[in-house]
Amino acid sequence: MDDNNKLHIRLHIYDTELPVGCPRDDEEYYRSAAKLLNDMMNTYFTRFKGKKTDKEILYMVMFDVALQLKQNEDRNDTAPYDKLLSKLTTELEETLE
Repeated sequence: MDDNNKLHIRLHIYDTELPVGCPRDDEEYYRSAAKLLNDMMNTYFTRFKGKKTDKEILYMVMFDVALQLKQNEDRNDTAPYDKLLSKLTTELEETLE
């Protein structure tokens, strides 16, 4: 990415300021992602502070994010549809010949 399209921003994530370089067009995604993390971390820290270490709570948040990502990947998996469409296309082509 060229420097003309790069934006240098600072994101506040829980108790840390994080300098980040991002494409100008993606700035809102970066800020939204930081807000999502902050919301999740606030929820987990409110619930588990004093019961778990800060490190354990951070790992719980990371796991939650990773789990949601994997679930979304499975929901958005188009391979079964691609296979079915390919089969239908083949059958249509054979029928039309």
